[in-house]
Amino acid sequence: MSMIRSSVTISLVPEARGGPFVFWDDLENACLTAKELNFDAVEIFAPNPETLKSTFIKKSLADNGLALSAVGTGAGWVKHKLHLSLPNPAERKKAMDFIKGMIDAGAAHQAPAIIGSMQGRHGEEVDKPSAIGYLSDALEELGQYAEQHGVVLIFEPLNRFESNLINTMESGLHILDRLSTKNVKLLADLFHMNIEEVDIADAIRQSGPRIGHVHFVDSNRRPAGNGHIDLKLVSNALDEIQYQGYVSAEAMPWPDSESAAKTTIESFNRYFRN
Repeated sequence: MSMIRSSVTISLVPEARGGPFVFWDDLENACLTAKELNFDAVEIFAPNPETLKSTFIKKSLADNGLALSAVGTGAGWVKHKLHLSLPNPAERKKAMDFIKGMIDAGAAHQAPAIIGSMQGRHGEEVDKPSAIGYLSDALEELGQYAEQHGVVLIFEPLNRFESNLINTMESGLHILDRLSTKNVKLLADLFHMNIEEVDIADAIRQSGPRIGHVHFVDSNRRPAGNGHIDLKLVSNALDEIQYQGYVSAEAMPWPDSESAAKTTIESFNRYFRN
């Protein structure tokens, strides 16, 4: 019996409007809908750690019997233009501190923090080896920090249009192999993988137990089931590696939030519950 659990995304960050989140702004209503559709959890993209620590979030989760599957850290980038590969050490430290705050806040709910856009990119001021070096150092420290708080740290390879650092699961594994901490896991995001991987299912199998979270979404960033990814092959591969975590819908609210959540849970039930 698969112990894979379902999750749906909620963004509370106004600056991220237009991004791939199923629900927006109205946490209470989003949690209510998630409960009605029988989701196990929600993944929250919050503007800051304080928001995650609010009693309002605790209450919304508890009232609806939902777990928190993960917390995003990308607000550090969209709100403050911080990331882990910046040339200025003081700015990199600010990025680290923001992520540590998110790790703390997520850990109170046993939820890991995700590093996606906060990995940054290389460019005129920072060459690729330096950027990868900064990122490795950050993952080393943040992975250990998360471990002290009883959670893993999730690192997400992004497609080439969003970052020029780590685009494939294989390059994600390379960076993890260089760390002494074993507390950093990869996020397999099907949308990014559809752009970058030769074979999505193969990349999942090769990453095996080092996958810590999955973004369940289709080729066009619409909800799973509205694109051309072969979800059966994906679910078979996750089964083969005995994945036990969440598959979380980081997808566009297409055609609207409620329909997107419904399509997602139908696809989830089809591929992970039979």
